[in-house]
Amino acid sequence: MKAFGTVPEAVQFSGLSRSAIYEALKRQDISARKAGRRTLISFADLEAYLASLPTYQAGA
Repeated sequence: MKAFGTVPEAVQFSGLSRSAIYEALKRQDISARKAGRRTLISFADLEAYLASLPTYQAGA
């Protein structure tokens, strides 16, 4: 697995929307680097962010 990916790759990897990725970046829940005009998302941060989300509670 790659260490970093573009926003579209992060969307595909996580199943989150593009907007949700940018919101998580804005809240600094995940980190990114800039390579020219490209925004590269750390997949390790993205995985940790997804793991930190609350679990689904049926009927809650």
